[in-house]
Amino acid sequence: MTEAIKAVDLCKSYRMGKINIDVLKNINLTIKEGEFVSIMGPSGSGKSTLLYLIGALERATSGSISIKGKEICKMNDNEQSIMRRRDIGFVFQFYNLIPNLNVEENIMLPVLLDGKSTKLYRNRLEEILDITGLGDRRRHTPAELSGGQQQRVAIARALINEPDIILADEPIGNLDSKTGMDIMELLKSINEKKGKTIVQVTHSKEAADYGSRIINVRDGMVCEQ
Repeated sequence: MTEAIKAVDLCKSYRMGKINIDVLKNINLTIKEGEFVSIMGPSGSGKSTLLYLIGALERATSGSISIKGKEICKMNDNEQSIMRRRDIGFVFQFYNLIPNLNVEENIMLPVLLDGKSTKLYRNRLEEILDITGLGDRRRHTPAELSGGQQQRVAIARALINEPDIILADEPIGNLDSKTGMDIMELLKSINEKKGKTIVQVTHSKEAADYGSRIINVRDGMVCEQ
């Protein structure tokens, strides 16, 4: 399989006054296209920071990350922004939906931000509404949805631009156990049926087991993968 994500000697540190805090230390990992990888670790281990570096939401201190063979550090801000919109879909713990937009409008937001016509995505929207089971909620606003339904909207939004990679940061961390497992089943289905590469950060072993591989991070280092 082709490499979807590759990190080489990846380091991330923050400066606090005169103290340098190392969050990630010489991370080396490869994720193949179509894999479903779970990154696990205790709070403060650096797992979410690793995900943000992969998604170009933060910049590495040193080392490199390549997405589909292209090094993020060699891209300018505009190129990184385009990559985030087109190649990567993001799913966060707190959904990040726009309160005054309905389900359909929230899902279509990445299309508008990419300067494309929503008319060209109508068939894609219908397919995604079917996949996520949101067809009967399309006109509802986030306040009219349950937590699980809001996360389904976030997943649908991540899929609309047809990215190859989905990055999920604690995607069920704000949900009850049954709803959380329903969301994991949805992600697993998207991975298997659509061939999307999925990388999730989670502290839940039950959620992590939905992945085909688990990468353990502790004290800023990969200790097992």
